[in-house]
Amino acid sequence: MALQRTYLDWNATAPLSEAARLAMIDALSLPGNASSVHAEGRAARAAVEKARRQVAVLAGAEPAHVTFTSGATEASSHVLTPDYRMGRAPVTISRLYVSAIEHPAIREGGRFATEQVTEVPVTSAGVVDLEALEALLSNHDQASGLPMVAVMLVNNETGIVQPVAEAAALAHKYRGLMVVDAVQAAGRIALDINALDADFLILSSHKIGGPKGVGALISRGEVLMPKPLIRGGGQEKGHRSGTENFHAIIGFGAAAEVMSEDLENRNGRIGAFRDALERAMVQAASDIVIHGAGGPRVANTIFFTLPGLKAETGQIAFDLEGIALSAGSACSSGKVGQSHVLTAMGLNSDIGGLRISLGPETTETDIERAITAFGKIAGRRKLPGQAA
Repeated sequence: MALQRTYLDWNATAPLSEAARLAMIDALSLPGNASSVHAEGRAARAAVEKARRQVAVLAGAEPAHVTFTSGATEASSHVLTPDYRMGRAPVTISRLYVSAIEHPAIREGGRFATEQVTEVPVTSAGVVDLEALEALLSNHDQASGLPMVAVMLVNNETGIVQPVAEAAALAHKYRGLMVVDAVQAAGRIALDINALDADFLILSSHKIGGPKGVGALISRGEVLMPKPLIRGGGQEKGHRSGTENFHAIIGFGAAAEVMSEDLENRNGRIGAFRDALERAMVQAASDIVIHGAGGPRVANTIFFTLPGLKAETGQIAFDLEGIALSAGSACSSGKVGQSHVLTAMGLNSDIGGLRISLGPETTETDIERAITAFGKIAGRRKLPGQAA
């Protein structure tokens, strides 16, 4: 009998939603290039613009301010640059201030030189240290150029919600720009680029049930924009040249529309599952450490350390029990080493952490299987001082 699989790694990637799949199948029948002026091209353009509106609604933004990219990493490299334009006038961004818990796509600094990137610490609770951020910004050399601040809205490992609006207020106080990675927030908390006071938001399709290989950079306006990363035929208003990834964009839009709806009820259900699973885990292993449990988190994420169980060993053990989860960020899961998020929080344990993340299709049966698997694995681990 085949082992039944339970997918609890939605923060790594969400399974393709039915709405996205059907939208992409329909799009396969549209032959035109969205840049062509004939009827077939206009039909393709209409489909792309519908998707742009759908993504804009999810972000609380204007459709005209959505630029489609190949994913969040490209969007990050696009926006994280020293070279901006205000109309035709060049504007220099001389330093990037990036929180210590950012995704690698942000932490690498995009097109900034290494010496132009400054790390902003976080508190032991895993929240960006706003006092430290202001101290850094107050000492910024304005004569060299403007500052840029990059803080994610929801951390991909812990699920902790960051004080982005407060960080944005500080960035703007010191004449800077605010970039927000909203990849893990989309569909889990309400997004509004204006309420967040962000200048730019970054989204990824495959985190919300859309296809892989497409994302978006969303701006609050069109006056101050980064120098294009990809030049060519001038698609996406010249911000991102190259023929649009048409079918993926259509799927992205459909997924965004689904995730824009019924947010409170969907996340209430997911949160109830998450809380039930956490209670069972604590009951089975009272020494478990659930990172971020005392602060604001999105409803779907559990990031935990189990003494006596290394993260990579635990990931394999759960996989053998039929449970798919992550040892930290999926983008770094092939690397053995400590989570940079835990390190930033001052937790220098060498065993790392495991991440369970739920989604709209998670069922009660999935939770029951996870509880059973956790009990087995927790019971098998070797605790410090325990005889072999």
